[in-house]
Parts: sequence; structure tokens; C-alpha cells
Amino acid sequence: MNTRPWTDWDHILKIDPDKPLVDGETFEDVCETGTDAIEIGGTLGMTEDKMQRVVDACAAYDVPLYQEPSNPSVVIDSPALDGYLIPTVFNSSDPFWIVGAHKEWVRIENGLDWDRTTTEAYIVMNPDASVAEYTEADCDQSADDVASFARVAEKMFGQEIIYLEYSGMFGDPEIVSAAGDALDDSTLFYGGGVHDYDDAYEMGQHADVVVVGDLLHEEGCDAVSETVDGVKDAHKASAPTK
Repeated sequence: MNTRPWTDWDHILKIDPDKPLVDGETFEDVCETGTDAIEIGGTLGMTEDKMQRVVDACAAYDVPLYQEPSNPSVVIDSPALDGYLIPTVFNSSDPFWIVGAHKEWVRIENGLDWDRTTTEAYIVMNPDASVAEYTEADCDQSADDVASFARVAEKMFGQEIIYLEYSGMFGDPEIVSAAGDALDDSTLFYGGGVHDYDDAYEMGQHADVVVVGDLLHEEGCDAVSETVDGVKDAHKASAPTK
């Protein structure tokens, strides 16, 4: 069994349990967008009931399900989940978001399921995003800064996932490229401002996995499917030929 399934992914669809789907669409439609995995999580308004509702709605379909809980109180203990992705914000100005919150994580009732738990080394880049404010992230980072954070996360902290998060805005491709070039084995996730095929294709040239979230709630499943095609086409185009 591949214990690092994200190495084979191109696209993740992130569902915010606090936001509705587009009118007329169902979670069956969501699971048929072609995405490689679904990540369930959000920054504000999270509750255990909201998380559970989305997990239950997606559990019947053949798409890997991961929870990205914003705090320990909303962790769902469900066999339907393939795993848990726990953020640690490397450019936070508050050590709480680097290690302090995680000290509380390990105290949850019945403990963490370590076999299904992986941390994500977040580098948050949009100062106007809720996640930046929530984690007190220092978003004034150059391409070299971001590359250095990525390398520290991989080489010094052993992080398997480096998550470059622009949340709500389309990022700088040169910065994303610099982060990718700094890594040897870790998987680079990119999220933020991907609204169509072209956006996904562009970021797919630099990141291993493109994460799409707000688009689902704002424009719907057909728009998400276009981004799946975009990133997969980018990866096909950049794959070495035999």
C-alpha cells in the first residue's frame, strides 16, 4: 500500500463544511468531478456536526477522503476517512501555530490515529486571507524566503507535504516554482485563486498538486472539473518522454 498517496495526485478538492454547494448540486456531483482526493476543512465556523455531515455525504463514493480539522474539537473519528492532514504554519509569527496547537492535538480523547495522520507544512502568502489573520502569518516573503522555508520543512522537519497557500488570490508562479525547485522528495501543494482551466494549467506547471476550494462553492462542479483537466494536462505536458 502506498503510504504517501499524494505523490500520485494532481488535484485536491477542498470542501468547506460551513459553505453550501451551488443550488441543485449534490455531493454525488462533487465526487464525480474527477478530483484525486477530497479534503474537508475550513478556517472559520467549523463544528463537528458540519464536518460529519460532509464526511457522511461523500463516504459512499470512491474518492479518497481526508479531514483537515482547524482544531482538535472538530476531529471526526470515522472509518470513511483515509486520513487526517494537520497544518503547521511555518511562517506564523506565533509559535503556537508551529508546535503549540499540536501539543493540544495529541491530548484529544482516545488519542490521534497516528497511522492516518500527516502534518502539512503551510507557508501562507495572502495577508488578507482568514487563515493568515487566524495564524498571524508573516506573508511578506520573497521567492528565496519561500524556497528556504520549503527546504527547512523538508530537510530539517521531515515534512512530506509542503503547502503553499494563497487562499483567495492567485499566487506568483515564480514563487511557486522556487518552492518546487527547493524540494527533493516532498510533495508541493498549491492552493489559492484557481478559477478555471488556464489557472490550473499554469500552477500545475510548478506544483505537484493543485488544491481548489472556493470555486466549488461559488461556481460549481463543472468549473471544478475544468481545473482537474487543467492540472492533469500540465503534468502530462511536463512528463519526461521515453
